[in-house]
Amino acid sequence: MSAATILDRPHAGLLDWLASHGVEHEVHEHPEAFTARQTASAEGVDPATFTKVVVVGTEDDRTAMLLVDAIDQVDLHKARAILDAKDVRLLAEPDAAALTPGCETGAVPALGALFDLPMFADYAVRDDPVISFNAGSHRFSVRVDRVAWERATGVLYADLAIDDDIRPTWART
Repeated sequence: MSAATILDRPHAGLLDWLASHGVEHEVHEHPEAFTARQTASAEGVDPATFTKVVVVGTEDDRTAMLLVDAIDQVDLHKARAILDAKDVRLLAEPDAAALTPGCETGAVPALGALFDLPMFADYAVRDDPVISFNAGSHRFSVRVDRVAWERATGVLYADLAIDDDIRPTWART
């Protein structure tokens, strides 16, 4: 699939997977958007409730999906600890695309089981009663009840986001 190709529908297996696992969902079509923040804005939701998916690889060829809120970035040092790896790197676009067939680059849904990938989410994702994520296309997203999604996917939670507050712990409120 070329970078210029935009899917005119959600990922073929995503909606079936959600339905077969009892996860009620809403599909939202929106203007084309290429970042998680842009997609949240296009969908009209708080970026703190839009889940961004990052596909990573380790030095021993393991791969995983890491999820953070659209306002956050993955801390690869923390990811090393979670994955018990010496090295964790973002996968190059062709490598990520090979693992997530049927998805546009950068529009992977937060559903590791759909691609046989382990999935870890930042603790901040757990704070949201409802979450949204890309539906495999830059024009579609899905909104789900976070608890139902969590039960169906078996997502594991960990501290994955970069800490933006550089003040000492004692000075934070």
